[in-house]
Amino acid sequence: MSSPLPETHLALFRETTGQPLELKHLPTPQPVPGNVIVKILYVPVVSYTKEIQNGTRQYPYPKPFVPGPGGIGRVAALGPDATSLCLEDLVYVDSVVRSRDEPSDMYLLGAVQGGTAGSAKLARDMWRNGTYAEYCSVPLENAYRLDEEALLGGELGYKLTDLTLLARYLVPYGGLRDINVCVGETIVVAPATGAFGGAAVAVALAMGANVIAMGRNEATLHSLVEHFGARVKSVTITNDVGADTQALKKAASGPIDAVLEISPPAAAQSLHIKSAILALKKGGRVSIMGGIREDYGIPMNAVMRNDLSLKGKWMYEREDVKSLIRMVETGRLAIGERNGVKIEGDFAFAEWEKAFDVASENARWDAQVVMKPGV
Repeated sequence: MSSPLPETHLALFRETTGQPLELKHLPTPQPVPGNVIVKILYVPVVSYTKEIQNGTRQYPYPKPFVPGPGGIGRVAALGPDATSLCLEDLVYVDSVVRSRDEPSDMYLLGAVQGGTAGSAKLARDMWRNGTYAEYCSVPLENAYRLDEEALLGGELGYKLTDLTLLARYLVPYGGLRDINVCVGETIVVAPATGAFGGAAVAVALAMGANVIAMGRNEATLHSLVEHFGARVKSVTITNDVGADTQALKKAASGPIDAVLEISPPAAAQSLHIKSAILALKKGGRVSIMGGIREDYGIPMNAVMRNDLSLKGKWMYEREDVKSLIRMVETGRLAIGERNGVKIEGDFAFAEWEKAFDVASENARWDAQVVMKPGV
């Protein structure tokens, strides 16, 4: 089932790592059983996209390919096994692709091929090309219908560019849900000043928790507290473990129930995670979601004596996607400009270099860059 698709479409094409992207015409993907063809409207540009492009961040992925992890679009064509999606439905394209017979084989569409032979096979042989294109083929289960009337009209009044931020909120939601954050609890978000950390603050508040935001930039921490209000306290990271631990406890004015760790790779030598763990109450929980790739010193004695639980979480589950979309559609969670995040640029694909530069320069909780098909 489809409307007529063009023979070719424009896409940003990557031949190999470190080489400039090329805007070129590619054959338009076609509907087959198990997939959906999405006409892309807007895609998010994360702050470290430039580092992926120039090879600073070595993310393995089969080449050549079209990059682009997720976005917002409309259904352009459907395979014969689709039963609920319809043509022109507004959808969120989720970048987390899972094997249908082994869900632990997972990768990020157009970004990272994952860590298993199965995930590499999927990225190589099935859905290789991402969303930096006019049309994208994705697994049927990765296109989530959005309630267009609720989101774009009425009291919510979102813009399509706002909806590209769904992935930003989904990542910390996966970690917070994984450690069963409850209403009334106090959560440390460490650090909280970047895109995913700031989103974690918003999501934790929407889940009913109070938040202690950690970070090094006092001005950015102040902006978080000013925007979100009294349920958010801040602690400046000094890397003095004892001082930072005490500062967390003082800010909490009571027990600290959980920690969401979402550090960038550059924070490998920072001691803020240790401080946050030491500030936890007996039976506290930690969700480890950050990008640190090196081994990290964990206070083993404190973990043992205080019955602490440490859980790793990469991304989120399919039910998390449905749950968070529902939170947004019902107004429980505000995203994008309604939640203090300014769209810093609305670039055509042909302006990708400028878009990547602007995203790199605005790696804050309150900024987002988007791109759209065009020259």
